[in-house]
Amino acid sequence: MKPKLYLETTIPSYLTARPTRDPLMAGQISETKKWWRLRRNDFELFISPIVTLEANRGDASAARRRMQVLDGLPELPISPEVEELLSAIRGARLLPEKASADALHIAIAAAHRLHFLLTWNCTHINNREILRRLSGFAPVWAMLAPWFALRSKLWEHLNHERYNR
Repeated sequence: MKPKLYLETTIPSYLTARPTRDPLMAGQISETKKWWRLRRNDFELFISPIVTLEANRGDASAARRRMQVLDGLPELPISPEVEELLSAIRGARLLPEKASADALHIAIAAAHRLHFLLTWNCTHINNREILRRLSGFAPVWAMLAPWFALRSKLWEHLNHERYNR
């Protein structure tokens, strides 16, 4: 059985992004495309209604490209367990109020007990301070601990001979 992986919105965004002169973003785009080409089939991929909503925003042409990437991926529901976990995250103020969508990504992936959450979001998801707060929050951490290898750490954690081809 393949590990289950939640694709946060930054992944289809970087996967379909136009070339950039920003060296950091160019590297992230390149790594995302490499991972997608070499590793995506090693996982059972999932998205959520918030991923679909966010991917549809902005430039119509870019939104179409993002939606093509997401086409056919199963969408996890916002279940009562997700809502309960989201409420707990908000109540404990683990993320800033303005990061409610990011809290929802975390709640969905955790409540559905996925193995990984893949993101380039370093502001509110893959952020050392946020991870520290989450690690001290038992209702979330009990579900999250197995898969908190995010962003570049996930690339490293999942690296093997096939990835280096």
